[in-house]
Amino acid sequence: MTSPLRPLLAALSAVTLALPAAAHADEALAARSVAATCANCHGTDGHSRSTIKSLAGQPAERILQSLADFRSGAQPSTIMAQILRGYSDEQLRLAAQWFAAQPAQPAPAR
Repeated sequence: MTSPLRPLLAALSAVTLALPAAAHADEALAARSVAATCANCHGTDGHSRSTIKSLAGQPAERILQSLADFRSGAQPSTIMAQILRGYSDEQLRLAAQWFAAQPAQPAPAR
């Protein structure tokens, strides 16, 4: 005898299994969105085209420490301390992980 709840349970199981993938996709999108706000100074995908530091390929822990130093005033800045006020710790963690996952900028051709 088949339970009338079996199809419902199967559907709920499928949704439950899909949730981690959906959550990961949402986190990846959030990370990329926050990181994109850094592009004006740090370049697209963290590859700076100026004297401002490139973030691509840097360890996330190093990026987070730099951000904490700017936020606390331990690292002087012109604008970073002000910009950081607009981001939560979670947003900064996501952005740091996203930049860390980007390939480092290749050395310029000679």
